[in-house]
Amino acid sequence: MKASDYIMNYLHHRGVTHIYEVIGGMITHLVDSAYQHGQLKLVSTHHEQAAAFAADATGRITGIPGVAMATSGPGAINLLTGIGSCYFDSAPGLFITGQVNLSEQRGNRRVRQLGFQETDIVSMAQAVTKAAWAVKSVEQIPSMLQEAFQLATAGRPGPVLIDIPMDIQRMDLPDRIEDTAPDTQATFDEPAAFDELLNALNRAERPLILVGGGVHAARAVPAFRQYVDMVQVPVVNSLMAVDVLPYQHPLRVGLIGSYGNRWANMAIGTCDLLLVLGSRLDIRQTGADVAAFQSGRKIFHVDCESGEINNRIQGCRPIISDLHPFLSAAIETIQGRALKSHSDWIEHIDQLRQEWPDVREPRGNLTVNPNQAMHEISAASREAAAYVVDVGNHQMWAAQSIETGPNQHFITSGGMGSMGFSLPAAVGTSFALPGRTIVQVTGDGGMQMNIQELQTVVHHKLPIKMVVFNNQSYGMVRQFQQSYFHDRFASTDWGYSAPDFSKVASAYGIRSATVSEDSQLKGGLEMLWGDPSEPFLLEIKIDKSVNAYPKIAFGYPITEMEPFAKPLDMEGT
Repeated sequence: MKASDYIMNYLHHRGVTHIYEVIGGMITHLVDSAYQHGQLKLVSTHHEQAAAFAADATGRITGIPGVAMATSGPGAINLLTGIGSCYFDSAPGLFITGQVNLSEQRGNRRVRQLGFQETDIVSMAQAVTKAAWAVKSVEQIPSMLQEAFQLATAGRPGPVLIDIPMDIQRMDLPDRIEDTAPDTQATFDEPAAFDELLNALNRAERPLILVGGGVHAARAVPAFRQYVDMVQVPVVNSLMAVDVLPYQHPLRVGLIGSYGNRWANMAIGTCDLLLVLGSRLDIRQTGADVAAFQSGRKIFHVDCESGEINNRIQGCRPIISDLHPFLSAAIETIQGRALKSHSDWIEHIDQLRQEWPDVREPRGNLTVNPNQAMHEISAASREAAAYVVDVGNHQMWAAQSIETGPNQHFITSGGMGSMGFSLPAAVGTSFALPGRTIVQVTGDGGMQMNIQELQTVVHHKLPIKMVVFNNQSYGMVRQFQQSYFHDRFASTDWGYSAPDFSKVASAYGIRSATVSEDSQLKGGLEMLWGDPSEPFLLEIKIDKSVNAYPKIAFGYPITEMEPFAKPLDMEGT
């Protein structure tokens, strides 16, 4: 069969159902083969970055590599931001790019380009992939596909890119799929670590678990929940793990880090034992004062990559393991073991939560309180399968206050932190969870980054509820300028503008509503959910003076947060 037909058969064989793409000359064979296959759905986005973000979200939800394709040159390069998002947030992905014919490639010639749109995408992608390969002969394709799937899902998941010249796409391959990938399953074989950890838990007065996105990457959320219910230790989460415990779970504390819930940061700053599961402990989680973060507590750090442990935060007890086998072995180990009660510590954290409620944190002209709005959105969205959240102040308000249910996902761009993520990622999430309604939460800036994907939503009649917090500014950077640049709001307010999103939605044939006061929000949410099966855009206008608080005062320990503490120096991230 033709190589492009083989590729599509193999993707279907590995459980792929959707391929996100923007058509271009160098992938016409691949697109035609996908169409003729009949069981693979082509989703034609309107920008390659959007295709990559959609594949990212699909990979996160299903655990099967999300697939996106693009043509050579600008198409392939446009994928890179989404590929980087997969890489930094540990989402399995397969990115296939078309390349000019072998005879049109410059090779060692001292020219910049020989074939039209010829671009060395493999070199560009190597820094943000687990592997990037250029196909040189048709015989390489079967083994490359097999290795790509294995690599994308093994250990810490991530993206793989395969660049395929157009002439190779139309060459012949045997019509039989040979998949000899070994079915390897990680195990955990350090039993002494469990005794050490259990002894530490039983000695501790104020233990805490910090869970990160690695639990999602390991497909270990059910095991984590079982483990927490057994050890009865309170849990704080990073941005990438907002949904790991349901909002109403009695042991869920809340978000920690730069914009963490104040009570959660106080808890992590005063705990005497910290078990870190699948979190990188980067500066946005710990604050700049690493000495204060590691002082006064024993830290056990579990991660599948040794380089992530004792990196910024020194003195951790390292446990190198995939989280699924670690948690499975931990559950088996503590069966029938006597565990110390930490009810007084849990009650203390609850008192902190009552003393510093999230809805009292925002500052500015609160015609709409964004944290309260997130609670109301949650109450109206119990039917939603996922919240897909963009990047900016609204991301922090959502992470602080969205109330995820037991089966609801919270998906956002963490390591890449890319504005424009949420709309195409909502598209990918919608295809990964067919028949379920998705809530997209974004800001006016993020919405404009990939607004063209409204047409993808309309074309496929996707049940995406779009909530746009419009403060007519790039609010997070504006707040940064307020802190460090004496209110010189160049490019965040001055020189920036946003449209009437309700009118934009109408141009695409999407029903919409706009609210500008707290009292109008209930009615707006009723309209949002009037028909769960149809797309709808709700624009929430908030004053540009509203800042996201609390925020770690840069240079201070994690417990010292703005606006009550002022930063010691200018933050660099």
